[in-house]
Amino acid sequence: MHPPTRRHVLRGLGLAGLAAGGLAACGSSPTISDDPDELVMWYWNRSASPKLLEQAAKNVPGTDRHVRADVIGTTFDTKLRTSLAGGAYIPDITYINSNNALYFRNEHQFLDMNDLGAAQHADDYYEWKWKLGVTPEERFCFFPLDIGPTGFYYRQDVFEKAGLPTEPDEVSSAVSTWKDWIALGAELRKATGSALVNTAQSIYEQFLNASPERYLDAEDTPLYTAEGSAVREAWDTAVAAIDAHITAGIPDARGTDQNAAWSSGKTAGHVNASWWSQIIQESAPDSAGLWRLADQPVRPGNSGGSFAAIPHTCKDPEAAFAFIRWINTPDHQAEAYNDVQLFPSAPASYESGTMKYAGDFFGDQDPLAFFSHAAEQVPESFISTWESVVSGSFTLEITNVETAGKDPDRAWADAIAAAEKALRKRGVQR
Repeated sequence: MHPPTRRHVLRGLGLAGLAAGGLAACGSSPTISDDPDELVMWYWNRSASPKLLEQAAKNVPGTDRHVRADVIGTTFDTKLRTSLAGGAYIPDITYINSNNALYFRNEHQFLDMNDLGAAQHADDYYEWKWKLGVTPEERFCFFPLDIGPTGFYYRQDVFEKAGLPTEPDEVSSAVSTWKDWIALGAELRKATGSALVNTAQSIYEQFLNASPERYLDAEDTPLYTAEGSAVREAWDTAVAAIDAHITAGIPDARGTDQNAAWSSGKTAGHVNASWWSQIIQESAPDSAGLWRLADQPVRPGNSGGSFAAIPHTCKDPEAAFAFIRWINTPDHQAEAYNDVQLFPSAPASYESGTMKYAGDFFGDQDPLAFFSHAAEQVPESFISTWESVVSGSFTLEITNVETAGKDPDRAWADAIAAAEKALRKRGVQR
């Protein structure tokens, strides 16, 4: 991960940051609950273990407090950002998804958990995940919850029909590079008519999710315009996959077209995170026992996962941190996996012997063992607070190449232009 040395992040606080500080100074109460012993936590469905939350509702161990966990729906980020900006109705603890870098612009809305003793627990978690919770001012505001190590899901029966390697170790060896992976996909298409993955966008994104370099560095300098940048390599890989006709061009993620393609074998693979194992099982239940997992080309990446944070208005920061640490001990992360399939960010969770994968959807292969090994190989990377405003132009244009036949060079130029315009609009680039 690039050392976070940026010092000008406060320029992004703007009216939102000033509003929260101004309202607090005027004496308005930010409290949701009037109960002095109740800490209110915001989370979304299946982002925390109901069993552990039930215990915390009675008492946070080691404190006199208890937690009231409120489920927030699909407008989670909007509601949280609105509350922070308005300086009212702010939770004492909040979960934040893998887009935590969005909050770097307002990092002082959250407490630095190193002031509460977080640093002494850093070795309990994957270093790459821990560092994703460090802000550009080197404040530790986002505590690691679950993670999403990635791999290559594939239909073993379709591979066998195509005369390709079928065992996970054999497939992993056959696709050690993206060039080899595309070549294997071309053989699959020729022999069976099946696509290797549904979209070129997924290839582009998972290439970057496994890369130490992304869109911008810690000084907000765009990296994608440099010769040989990771973004350009991801783009060229996705274009090569399109040219080889190994993508199905099915953009409706998690929709009926995707489900039908996986069920029938029309699409025989997918590169994504550990939590997709459950989605594939739910999407294509009739294909149980036919799927396997292999290493993706080059190295695993991370896709998804979440964090916990303590807003600066929290009524009892010490108790809030005690809760966050308690619910995320290795033993409790193992329990959360068994409860709601949250993949642990604490390596010791896998050594507890309590985590269990039930079922034979992947034959005799255990996804838990596969992804715990993959998690150890995820590279450190820096995700800029501005990544979300530029990444969409690239994914849009790679989709235009795949589904509309747009010239790749023209699409790349348009993606660059749109990204630069978005950064200029926000004062990041002149």
